[in-house]
Amino acid sequence: MNSTKKEYINRSLYRTWVKSEDLSFFEVKYFKTDLLVGVDRNANIENISEISEDRVKDCVHILQAYIKKRNEFGRSLKPIKPTYGTDAIITDMIKAAQLCSVGPMAAVAGEIADLVGIELSKFSSNVIVENGGDIFIKINRNLKIGIFAGKSLFTGKIFVEIPPTNGLGVCTSSGTVGPSLSFGKADAAVIIGKTACLADAAATAVGNLVKKESDFTKAINFGKKIKGIEGILIVMNDKMAVWGNVNLSTK
Repeated sequence: MNSTKKEYINRSLYRTWVKSEDLSFFEVKYFKTDLLVGVDRNANIENISEISEDRVKDCVHILQAYIKKRNEFGRSLKPIKPTYGTDAIITDMIKAAQLCSVGPMAAVAGEIADLVGIELSKFSSNVIVENGGDIFIKINRNLKIGIFAGKSLFTGKIFVEIPPTNGLGVCTSSGTVGPSLSFGKADAAVIIGKTACLADAAATAVGNLVKKESDFTKAINFGKKIKGIEGILIVMNDKMAVWGNVNLSTK
């Protein structure tokens, strides 16, 4: 863990920023997973909530069983070799970890968001699944996502604008906020990727490289070489760096 004690993140605080007139939101909590899910207001929320919870339980049980069988999957901070005949959640995480040079659990929150989001896309035209700052998005209009970067002056003041999409991931790693493991000191390393699983692993990898502001260039040069990464935003104190398809606004 980063030697600097990290600030506790209150999910209920930043989740109050999530507002939409055409979406209904609900939470799904099971074991260590805590999702905020948004779907069309005319969707069957009760049915979708049950489906979401069932999908999360499936994911958790598969992961627990695999980690029990292969301990390195849950503990390694480096990529591990794939094994054949495993569930999609396992192979997705291992592949993302290999692309980003991190351990497979660096992709777990994003992968669960992906799998729940893909399942719910069968029942709702618009789906948002947020899992500890890692987000699956399927939306038919423009969407703004606020950036939470701890004590940085940019927290709550800058937004990433997402155009209509059939599915992508926006994920954040922080060396100063929240419980997730990071060896860097960035207040926020935000990645836009083709999947939340990949973006989650990449956010960890990029965030690990930022220990001071002069590391921004090195971190971005690493992240932009990862196939499937579309945009990078790094925030540290009162400085930021941006690469790729990242459209920022202040309102």
